[in-house]
Amino acid sequence: MKKCFIYALYTALLVAALAFTSCQQDPDDQISVDEQETLMASSATVQLMEKTVSNDGSYDNIVDGSSCFDIRFPYTVAINGDEINIKSREDLHLIEEIFDAIDGDDDILDILFPVSVTLADYSEVTLNGIDDLRQLAEACQEGGSDDDIECIDFVYPIKLFTFDVNAQQTGSVVVESDKDLRRFFAGLNGTDLVSIDFPLALAMYDGTEIQVGTNAELADAIERAKNACDEDDDNDYNDDDFTKERLDALLVACPWSIHDLERDGIIQTEQYRGYLLKFNEDGTVKLVNAAGSSLTGTWSTRVADWKVLVKMDFELSVDFNLEWSVYEIEKNKIKFYTANGNRIIMNSICDVIDQDPMTLRNILSECSWIIKQVKVGGDEIRRLLGYEFEFKAGGVVTLSNGDIASQGTWEITTNSQGRLVMAIVMGDEPGVTFEWPLSELRNDRLKFEIPGTAYELILQRVCNDNSSDGDVLEIRNILMGGAWMVAKYSEDGADETQNYMGYDFSFGALHKITVSQNQDPLQYGLWRVIRNSDNKLKVYLNLGDQDPFGSLTDDWELVSITANRIEMKNVSGGTGGISILVFEK
Repeated sequence: MKKCFIYALYTALLVAALAFTSCQQDPDDQISVDEQETLMASSATVQLMEKTVSNDGSYDNIVDGSSCFDIRFPYTVAINGDEINIKSREDLHLIEEIFDAIDGDDDILDILFPVSVTLADYSEVTLNGIDDLRQLAEACQEGGSDDDIECIDFVYPIKLFTFDVNAQQTGSVVVESDKDLRRFFAGLNGTDLVSIDFPLALAMYDGTEIQVGTNAELADAIERAKNACDEDDDNDYNDDDFTKERLDALLVACPWSIHDLERDGIIQTEQYRGYLLKFNEDGTVKLVNAAGSSLTGTWSTRVADWKVLVKMDFELSVDFNLEWSVYEIEKNKIKFYTANGNRIIMNSICDVIDQDPMTLRNILSECSWIIKQVKVGGDEIRRLLGYEFEFKAGGVVTLSNGDIASQGTWEITTNSQGRLVMAIVMGDEPGVTFEWPLSELRNDRLKFEIPGTAYELILQRVCNDNSSDGDVLEIRNILMGGAWMVAKYSEDGADETQNYMGYDFSFGALHKITVSQNQDPLQYGLWRVIRNSDNKLKVYLNLGDQDPFGSLTDDWELVSITANRIEMKNVSGGTGGISILVFEK
């Protein structure tokens, strides 16, 4: 819903505006005119109607920062240097996911100009650069708000009549959309007369519908609706629309783990790692630690200033005792905040608590599992990247790099919190010998974390070595087709290609990679090509953790590949920094 701020663009005549559905009236079709129900085009009622049907551009504020216009699809943006094609509203969620991937980092978004934008009156203009966009956005009110009215909508079709200065009917028009009605008004002169074929239906923001029979009733209905709901015109893209009822239902549906907690400027995350919050329908809430001990408090929700507020009160745990604003609801995640930097981020663990252990046993036994990440005491064990688990019958598990395998035992149980736990004992590899509580359960990806510590294990499922995936097989064949050299390697924009000059990389059978210099082998490692749980093609490289080759140890996302060139990238989960690796023959 856009602010009407470029009146110079109204160049269409009334005849042109009516052309798509209007017709000249025969004398026998003339209607009787109630002068009280005719409207001058410049009247307050017509202005209210124009604001109700103006184009809403607030939905893409995450890109253009302005509610007064929206950018026409398709267009391209670059986020932290990576280009993303925006073809629909759904693609805007991809931008939000990137922005939210790391809490607290600074993401840079650039629009690739030129782009076309749609204004409040549905006219279009082309912007050739960021200065053009900023100049256009300056017409918006401070904070991103606009003049449109979003809490009430017309129900179509609507029939209108036009009259001359002598109150003689000159034509009629049937409009089928907000755009049609806005264009109709744009073609009127200020002294033109129109009337509406009542009764007229209007839909309210809450889904109810009302009927009006006069101009006065129409104006009153729109006036009453102007401030009846949150139009969400600010530039806070995370301020998603939701209701108190939706939040209440989400909170009681599942236990919630504490992902992040900051109170009065002090980060308390480690203190509450592994804790759960269980919200009950009777207004009580329990804070449960890893040992199963709990504290009981109270919780309630209310709505104020279009925000849903959650109040918690624990007698013995004051860190939660505030009335929190709900900042965002994502899939399986809720974020609370207050002023002064207080925040709570919680993850739903419906899938990992009070589950039948056989569910996880069956998932683990179906296929092999590749190690994406292992952290012990906060330190990542990079030498295990790409290693393969096979969970076999009889509690036997093997861990292999494709050449050498270790054997141990495994079992699935539940802990005192009701969480599923995978207990692994691997004598030859202490880095994975733990009781791993499950924190994320998907058929193709599993995440385990040990509460209260910086221990983490992420596994990616691979069935039959992806032998049925044609893309994976093709990439493997290209890589195994000869020796490669590093044509480019950069970290956060710093070119470090020179560190790899003179080295040859050969991708061999059994996932074995060899680094040579002058045909003399210097380093051996592991490589894999898989399609991950996000349907992305990944190239795992494990060359240990010692530089210079240790810098290449990572799960790289494939960007492009030809017979003689392969480009990959990696976005650091800790800093958001981007690394680029290019091999050429």
